[in-house]
Amino acid sequence: MGETGTGEAVAAAAAGHWRRAGVAGAAIGVIAAGAAAGVAVERLTVGRGMRRKARLALDAAGPYGSLRGTPGRAVADDGTVLYYEVDEVDPQAAAPRRRRLFGRKAPAPVTVVFSHGYCLGQDSWHFQRAALRGLVRTVYWDQRSHGRSARGASQTGPGAVPVTIDQLGRDLKAVVEAAAPEGPLVLVGHSMGGMTMMALAAHCPELVRGRVAAAAFVGTSAGRLGEVNYGLPVAGVNAVRRVLPGVLRALGSQAELVERGRRATADLFAGLVKRYSFSSGDVDPAVARFAERLIESTPIDVVAEFYPAFAEHDKSEALGVFSGTPVLVLSGDEDLVTPSTHSEAIADRLPHAELVIVPDGGHLVMLEHPEAVTDRIADLLVRAGAVPDAANVGTYGSTAQPGG
Repeated sequence: MGETGTGEAVAAAAAGHWRRAGVAGAAIGVIAAGAAAGVAVERLTVGRGMRRKARLALDAAGPYGSLRGTPGRAVADDGTVLYYEVDEVDPQAAAPRRRRLFGRKAPAPVTVVFSHGYCLGQDSWHFQRAALRGLVRTVYWDQRSHGRSARGASQTGPGAVPVTIDQLGRDLKAVVEAAAPEGPLVLVGHSMGGMTMMALAAHCPELVRGRVAAAAFVGTSAGRLGEVNYGLPVAGVNAVRRVLPGVLRALGSQAELVERGRRATADLFAGLVKRYSFSSGDVDPAVARFAERLIESTPIDVVAEFYPAFAEHDKSEALGVFSGTPVLVLSGDEDLVTPSTHSEAIADRLPHAELVIVPDGGHLVMLEHPEAVTDRIADLLVRAGAVPDAANVGTYGSTAQPGG
């Protein structure tokens, strides 16, 4: 079956679920229609083959996601192998640059651990990684079933169990034990990554109180995600919530077919990614394509596997473990996935936290407004004693190697 036939087969299968869902199908159609409107305009002037060539050109030209560190592997408590990379501070290679930036002796070593969001990977921190490398020791990891990490062992086989945010917190503990077994930590998490940090605090409060020098929660939530409307009409939101888990499970059971169909409808998928990732209209097309590539690399069965965990997520009480620690809470003001009101709720629980709402920012605010996010993280590192006041994180998005 060709791409067109495959796409039609997937669409027909999904349509059956939408028909049974009634008003939920109509609400979901509003999202698709909004994305499709922009795609339709593009189709009037640019052929499908040309659009595909443009995507390939953006993939080839953009440096995003090209930064690599020293690889490592941690093993979760259920046997899942978790992939991480470390950007070390090489005293010899980085010394000239560090002298220019610090102007005095470097502070005690701190490890900054970055946790990514749902359907993303460690490369979603590209701009922050580029700016911080050579200045402070950093760890970037792929959550289970994402990126280069293995599929969750507990979620496969005859005895499979649902993935939970609590499990992700235990995964983060395994990464910390493998990649940064001693010394102070700064934890940075976006979306699901911030929830992972909260789960770590609930599971290992002594670790957080004893070793975490600072924490940054970027575009995340402590709970009540079941109330988010994702920019949909109010009448259809509850119906969508009721049927979406079942629809995702059904699509996940036909993963190979769905993946082929998703490739066949790449233009519509790109429109959906842009709507829910960014708010500003002038996002670099290569950055938008990079985000699309990150999200499309997540298999549909993994998307289905993780989705129910967010409805159950409630870690408001665990936030108290971060009391007395320098905390940054940051969100885009137009985030449709984890609205800024959820960041405000986190800050209410942590009255000494710095709350930053980035104007014209969407869910992937660290890619959309990297300078704002990196500046605030750099300030947090100063507050934590990880870098001195005179530090300058340098050119945003530079792909130069340490010492370059």
